Amino acid sequence: MAPSPQCSALKAAIEKKGVSYGQLAGQLGTSEQHVVDIVTGTTPATQAEFQGLARALDINNAPPHDAAHVPK
Repeated sequence: MAPSPQCSALKAAIEKKGVSYGQLAGQLGTSEQHVVDIVTGTTPATQAEFQGLARALDINNAPPHDAAHVPK
């Protein structure tokens, strides 16, 4: 079982889109483990990674302005 995203909106978008962390990694050009680390909050995302995830998951809303959503 894949680890759950830290952000409930991200979790919902992944479920709605029906993609795996491996598929997201392929779209972002990074490793599956790196995507897992980003979505679980282990590793902060860069601005480019935030934008890539948003595109891949059809997220059009701006992320909240809290510690979990601040790119590095």
